[in-house]
Amino acid sequence: MSKRIAVFAGTFDPITLGHVDIVRRALDLFDEVVVAIGVNSNKKTLFSTEQRMAWVKACFPGESRLTVDSYEGLTVEFCKTKGAKFLVRGLRNGTDFDYEAHIAQLNKSLWNEVETVFVLSAPELSYISSTLVRDVIAHKGNYRQYLPEAVQF
Repeated sequence: MSKRIAVFAGTFDPITLGHVDIVRRALDLFDEVVVAIGVNSNKKTLFSTEQRMAWVKACFPGESRLTVDSYEGLTVEFCKTKGAKFLVRGLRNGTDFDYEAHIAQLNKSLWNEVETVFVLSAPELSYISSTLVRDVIAHKGNYRQYLPEAVQF
C-alpha cells in the first residue's frame, strides 16, 4: 500500500494557532503531510517565504512525517511532484466552505486523482485568520495570543 501523503497549501503569513491545529490533526489522518507555502508574486505578504518556512518548521520540531516546501503555480501540479493525492483544507465557517468547495471541484477537474479533505477548525480557534492577525500586527496590537510560541517576534 502506498503512503497517504497530503498537502496543506497556503500562504501562512504568518502561521497561526489555527493552522497548527489543522496540521496536527492532518498528521493523525495521513502518513505524511507537506505544508506548502504558495508563492504568488501578485500577492503582497508581510513576511518572506524563507521566514514563513522557518516558522512552520519550528512549530513541529522532530516531526519526521512533516515537510515544508514552497511552490509557484497550480497546487495540483505541486501535489503531483510530491506524490500527494490529498489536499487538506481548514474550514472556519460556511463562507470558507463555499469558497473551498469551488476550489476543490476545480482541482478535481484538473487532476482526477486528487481528493480534498476538509478539517473543521476547533471552535476556540475558528475566528483566527492570517489576514486578521496581519491587521493586528500592522496596528501594533497584541497578536501573540493568535500565534504559536515558535512564531513570537
